This record gives sequence, C-alpha cells and structure tokens, in this order.
Amino acid sequence: MKTGIITIGSELTSGGIEDANTALIAREFHRRGWQVAATMSVSDDETMIKKALDFILPLTDAVVITGGLGPTADDITTAAVARAFNLSLYADEDVLNHIKTIFAKYGLKWTENNAKQAVFPQGAQILANPVGTAAGFSLMINGKVLAVIPGVPAEVRKMLPEAVLPLLYRSFPQETQYLAVRTLKLFGISEAAVDQSMAGIDLPGVDVGFYPRFPENHLVLSARDTLADTAWFMVNKAAAEVLKSLGPYVFADDEEILEGVVAGLLKEQGRTVSVAESCTGGLITDRLTDIPGSSMYLERGLVTYSNRSKTDLLGVPETVLQKHGAVSEETARLMAEGVRKLAGTDLGLATTGIAGPDGGSEAKPMGTVFIAIADGAATICRKFSYDWERRRIKIVASQAALIMLKRYLTGEATHEGK
Repeated sequence: MKTGIITIGSELTSGGIEDANTALIAREFHRRGWQVAATMSVSDDETMIKKALDFILPLTDAVVITGGLGPTADDITTAAVARAFNLSLYADEDVLNHIKTIFAKYGLKWTENNAKQAVFPQGAQILANPVGTAAGFSLMINGKVLAVIPGVPAEVRKMLPEAVLPLLYRSFPQETQYLAVRTLKLFGISEAAVDQSMAGIDLPGVDVGFYPRFPENHLVLSARDTLADTAWFMVNKAAAEVLKSLGPYVFADDEEILEGVVAGLLKEQGRTVSVAESCTGGLITDRLTDIPGSSMYLERGLVTYSNRSKTDLLGVPETVLQKHGAVSEETARLMAEGVRKLAGTDLGLATTGIAGPDGGSEAKPMGTVFIAIADGAATICRKFSYDWERRRIKIVASQAALIMLKRYLTGEATHEGK
C-alpha cells in the first residue's frame, strides 16, 4: 500500500514548531511495510490544502492529514477538505454533546465556536479522539482512504494506533508481513566510520539504515517475512554480527536510552551517585532524574559553576584552582571526590570544561572537557576535546559522562569517543 502524509498548520510552514507528526506516522507505516510515497506540510490556506490533495492523492492509496480541526478561525481543514471534493457539511449531535460533556466535566467555559469541532463532511466516518475534543474523520474518495485527525502530537500518538491503523487494515486487506526491527544506539564513532565498519559485514535479507541523532548514531536493522520468528531470527543474527565490529560503541538497544541503562545498573548494583557539574550546567542530573525511581540511586546534584562554589561546596583548594585552573584534571578529580564525600554516596561524578565561545586558550581551547568518577578507592578522569558550539558541547559532555559511568558500572574497558 502506498501512503501519503499531509500536515497542516501555518506554525509548521513558518518554522514556529517542528513537524513531529510526519516522522511518527511514517515510522509506523514503515514498520508495517507500507510505502510512504510523499509527505507535505502546508499552511492554513484552503487553496494550498486543495493543491496538496490534488498532488498527493494520485500517488497514493491512502492519505493521513493532521491539523486544523480546532475551534479557531484558522482551523479550516474540515471545510477545505469538504470543498475539495464538493461535499456539504453537517453537525453531528452525538459529537457535539460529547464535547459539551468534556467542558462540563472540567469546568470549562463553553463558547459557540467549539461547536465547529462537531462539523464533518457528508459521508464521513467519525474517528474518535479519546484524549481531546476534536474528533477526526475519514472519507473514501475514488477508492482511496483519506483520514483526517487533529495535529496535537499527543492526540496523534493515541489516534494513530486506535483509529487510523485499524481503518487502513480494514480498507486494504493484505497478506500479513511481519517486520522485525532492532535499533543499535552508538556513541563515540562517526556515521562515516559506522558505514565503513559495516562495509565488510554480510547481512542477507536485512535492511540497514543510518540515523544520526546528536550526539548518538542509530543503526537500524530490519527484516520482513510472513513468519514473525523468521524475521526476528534474521534481525537478531545481523545484530550479533554488527556487535562483533561495533560492540564497544553500542550503549543501548531499541527503546532504551542511556540514562535508563545507567539507572538500571545503579539499581541492580544497589549503588548511589552524586553529581557535581560545571560546564554541563545540570544536564547530567536532569537526565538521571528523567527516570522514574531516581531517588533510589541519585542523592544530589550540584551545579558548581564558579571557582568559589567549587571551593565552598566541594572542598577544591584555591591553590589547585590557581595553579591548574578550574578546567583541569586535578580540579575534576577533586570535584568528583568532594561531591562523593559531601553526599556520602558510593560514587561521585564530575564535569568541568570550556563550553565557549569565550574562555579558551591555546593550551585549553574551547571544547576542552574533563570528566571524573570517584568511588573512594580510586578516581578515574578523562579529557575530551569537542569542536561544536556551546549547546552541543554541553550535550555531548553530559553524554560522555553517562557513558563513562555506564562503563565503570559494567567493568568495560574504557573506550571513550572524542
């Protein structure tokens, strides 16, 4: 089945917000073996919506449209679609009553423009929205399916599997093809180096995709077969081959995220950690606390940005700061040891660096970062050099710190990437 995606909203075409819906829908279609023939984003303009439909419908069997179903004046998708196919509009009393019930339940003030969300083209099948007020709808146009749903990403994530996908399966019955997909997440190696490493690996029946997700690189392996077990066998066999070459760089699999992996290891080992951050400005602590139950392993996180805070809170002697500087191996080690002692945790993790654009020197250029881990018996410190702008340096430094912590916890040989 060939599909198309149209996202509607002037906020998309003006760059006001990013288009998350196209990526989500395309991924779900790809997983099912459905080709996405074309995607488009258009403004809240009736002429542009019609032109998008005129272009994309001849290329596809089914089209999903998101956006423009709300109560405001610029929400014109329903009317534009109806006029594009010479369909009249009608108000659905059941949907209207449902919307009013939601307003009453949450004590919201009713205004008449909300009734606009209960208006649909004649002949439309209503697609229920369990997490919002604007229902979607579908139309059959010359044997092709048109599914129109709201553009709020949270509502798309709910309506896609519950309304749109079942609609498409009913409309286009086909032999079931199982798609097995594994995503290997790597850090410390470039996309070009990953591609070079993959060149000599034979992976019969498996498609390979490279997807940069700064500061990571994702390697996606996929295989299709009429038997799910066969598809998974091919993918898992391919993953095993890839790990032989790229294993040291792989830190997570599929939906796992680095901070989740680290959290799992800390919980499993019953260890606690405290964090002292300078150049990363709290990013490491923020990532660790994104994981539910983080109070089990994270005792505290300090942003010790100034020299004074490093001395007052972590006990870094002023003489060390004067002799070696705030950005130095000596200071990083003392920061990790200091926060560990202050918090009484098993481990102390610290970062200090020059995020720029000012503050660098020939000896310590912008992008110089030191990361240290102390466990009471020994302190490990690594120096990194990054050549990006300030925000990316902070992000990649937080990633490198969590990678170091993961490798410490797993006892792996250090293999930090620059």
